[in-house]
Amino acid sequence: MLRRTFVVGDIHGCLDELCVLLSGIPLAAGDRTVFVGDYIDRGPDSRGVVDRLLALAADPARECVFLRGNHEDMLLAYLGRGGHYGEAFLANGGDATAESYGIGDPTPAELMAAIPAEHLRFFEETKLTHVEDGYVIVHAGIHPRRDLNHQSAHDLLWIRDEFIRRPHDLGQTVVFGHTPSRSVYVDLPYKIGIDTGCVYGGRLTALELPSRALHSVRRGAPTVERSELPA
Repeated sequence: MLRRTFVVGDIHGCLDELCVLLSGIPLAAGDRTVFVGDYIDRGPDSRGVVDRLLALAADPARECVFLRGNHEDMLLAYLGRGGHYGEAFLANGGDATAESYGIGDPTPAELMAAIPAEHLRFFEETKLTHVEDGYVIVHAGIHPRRDLNHQSAHDLLWIRDEFIRRPHDLGQTVVFGHTPSRSVYVDLPYKIGIDTGCVYGGRLTALELPSRALHSVRRGAPTVERSELPA
């Protein structure tokens, strides 16, 4: 049986839509699920999202890959555990994350004390890239003038226009989140963007590989819709 990979876009605390998506995509034994990061911030239940992902990863029938998003990067920086732009964490949706852990307007020490150890370990163990079968999966994108071995963590987590507006010569298609759009962004053979803005009233989207089928949940919807990647 053909092994499939389902790449899930930015969740941003949208637990209900995540649960609908995971229940509705046709995962089978041997399939892999890759998450592009931004599990937290802005949405209603960041803590619940992490709990759901940890439960998924604990299932021996599931293989999961969790990439780091720039919002996890800001959280870690705020907590003094690496990362970038920690001073911007609360103002960029981190206040909603803190509230999901039962604390408002926290200091770094207060938020650290409120986050369960297994959640902190989850954030710290997220990866920057995942490569398979002609695809490079990252959170934000890649620097288009550098090979994969010379990408900076900052670009993988934060790059935007310089990546989106230019072709690259990796010889692989980059699947990414980070930059929300109303529909899946397609610029083949270079890139596919799957952040469809669930937290802004859009959709939570999963790209199935190698078929390139799309599985998505509208914000607040109870079912998954299936479609094909636009030409």
